[in-house]
Amino acid sequence: MAERVRDFLRAHKTDAVGEGLGLAKLEELIQRAEVLGAQQRAGVAVARAASELREKLRRELQSKLLLYLRAVGELAAEEDVQLVDQFRLPPSNASDQALIEAARGMLGKATEHKDALLTHGMSPALVDALADAVGAFEHALEAAREGRRGHVGANADLKAVMRTITAQIRVLDGLVRFRFGDQPELMGAWASARNVLGPFKTKNEPEAGSGSTPKAA
Repeated sequence: MAERVRDFLRAHKTDAVGEGLGLAKLEELIQRAEVLGAQQRAGVAVARAASELREKLRRELQSKLLLYLRAVGELAAEEDVQLVDQFRLPPSNASDQALIEAARGMLGKATEHKDALLTHGMSPALVDALADAVGAFEHALEAAREGRRGHVGANADLKAVMRTITAQIRVLDGLVRFRFGDQPELMGAWASARNVLGPFKTKNEPEAGSGSTPKAA
């Protein structure tokens, strides 16, 4: 809607409708909405990608790395009582933070008792692989949080801009009616412009390249 309104006003600048601050203000608001819309979509994309990576790393930690380390630790504990219960897996439904803490604890024990674990079948690469996975998991969690914060902030700002655009179009509607109220053809074109959905969308998960502008009341 906002872009169609802008185009109508640009086309009729010579008729004193698109002149003055009304059109300039609308163009400024549209540009701001486009920037916020891009930020919103970027935030959603970042959060989604980070969440997918988090799930992948979580599965890798729970079903491969920590499981392997526990098996080696239990075997080593048969000869070294210091290792009894040192490699206990967190529950499958543990929170992300609880999983990180458990993984870091097991990583510390694996590093401390590396020689003993190596003699019981631990791969020399396991400690580094576990450290890398835990670091990547923490990074993915932070990236997901940052993406959500960026999306929520842009979404709130975009809604505020869209409210201002709607109010601005109401003012411009009054101006157009005042100038062209007795010209049915132009008023029809104006009605079409102000009632067509535009490119902005303020829902939580917009599709890239799509969206809508609220209709002016």
